[in-house]
Amino acid sequence: MKQLLSLLLIITMMAACQNRPTVIANTYGEAITTDGALSLANLNVEVGDKDSVILTLKGTIEKTCANKGCWMTVQDENGVATRITFKDYGFFVPTEGADGKEAIFSGVARRKVTDVATLRHFAEDDGKTEAEINAITEPKQEIEFVATGVVIYDKDTKK
Repeated sequence: MKQLLSLLLIITMMAACQNRPTVIANTYGEAITTDGALSLANLNVEVGDKDSVILTLKGTIEKTCANKGCWMTVQDENGVATRITFKDYGFFVPTEGADGKEAIFSGVARRKVTDVATLRHFAEDDGKTEAEINAITEPKQEIEFVATGVVIYDKDTKK
């Protein structure tokens, strides 16, 4: 019995002394579960022909709104970017320093037509020139993703 207890004590001490990486993450909005997050590349398939669907997705932040952090564009592993906005304008992400970081976000995705005024607003937030903004003359059919919560991981850590 003493040998068994000694063995358990040694195993416990060895496990406690392992050098484990620390995962550094910041949460914005509601707390979300990151387990089971799907790749952003699955967005079209998951939405399909449904009116809306609740999803938890992951991708790499391409950029965030430089004015307030009121939206971010996230790329999937194929380099396709999707704009993510935040429920009720209720939270914001950093305006700088998030590019290239992994993000997991949860919320509602739905197909919609984005009007010209909104597209121009996003272009202005993105720092586009007046000529680029004025060139936007048609609404755009797209999938809108409104996040209720976002987790952004530090570049040097992995989930």
